[in-house]
Amino acid sequence: MKTTFGRRTRILAATTATAGLVLVAGCSSDDSGGSGTKTAAGGVEVVKAGQLTTCTHLPYPPFQSEIDGKVQGFDVALIDLVADDLGVKQTIVDQPFENFKTGGSLNAGSCDLAAAGMTITEERKKNVDFSDPYFEATQAVLVDKKSGISSFADLKGKKVGAQAQTTGEDYAKSKGLDPVSFESSDAVINGLRTGQVEAVVIDYPVVQGWLKDTANAAAFEVAEQINTGEQYGFTVKKGNTKLREAINKAIADAKADGTYKKLYEQWIGPYDESAATASPAA
Repeated sequence: MKTTFGRRTRILAATTATAGLVLVAGCSSDDSGGSGTKTAAGGVEVVKAGQLTTCTHLPYPPFQSEIDGKVQGFDVALIDLVADDLGVKQTIVDQPFENFKTGGSLNAGSCDLAAAGMTITEERKKNVDFSDPYFEATQAVLVDKKSGISSFADLKGKKVGAQAQTTGEDYAKSKGLDPVSFESSDAVINGLRTGQVEAVVIDYPVVQGWLKDTANAAAFEVAEQINTGEQYGFTVKKGNTKLREAINKAIADAKADGTYKKLYEQWIGPYDESAATASPAA
């Protein structure tokens, strides 16, 4: 996942449970949470009455990005299911990834949870509590079709791009590369498109989204898909057991009733059975 420092925080509010969310203001003026109770169904405490406030960082398709003026994606749709169960509406807050990777936004009460295509790691577990895994992720090496690069091993001595603060960047560095860091996934693909880098290492689902575009598919190809054993999870403030359990229940229910498969095919592509069989978090 990603981070952009110094970027203005934006608040986005839900319009419908599944259609996405729309930009409503540059910052929130209602710090009191509005009228009504801050306790949702099941005794889950929320930071704003009637809302499930989600921190994310845009764009990160196919998990969350603005499409036709609405924030939509796989993560958005799954958290809409949680909000439905709690009897509230999801509101999205766009923030630097670092803010909620470290637990800062959760601890400050800026949001109830973070949904940002975030890989579960032991280091991050020190700062936040993760839901059960909801997605099995791999890394991909994307290159120009004319590059002559056919594998990760071919990246030695090449100019490689990655998204800042991501496990893709970490993986590239762990293998002795010195990747050029880009602040967003859009900047990563633009770096490859304009020749700033010869290849990029980034989450495979993001690459899948890019290659749905015919121009990208004509120009770029996956040189190698790398199984790094990564799993995505949603995060809550440490000790927020009730919300964590509500998220886990929504994920389990969606997998059991076919909703997960439907959303997977809508946002990511052909259904991968392994994505739905990720083991619960330890």
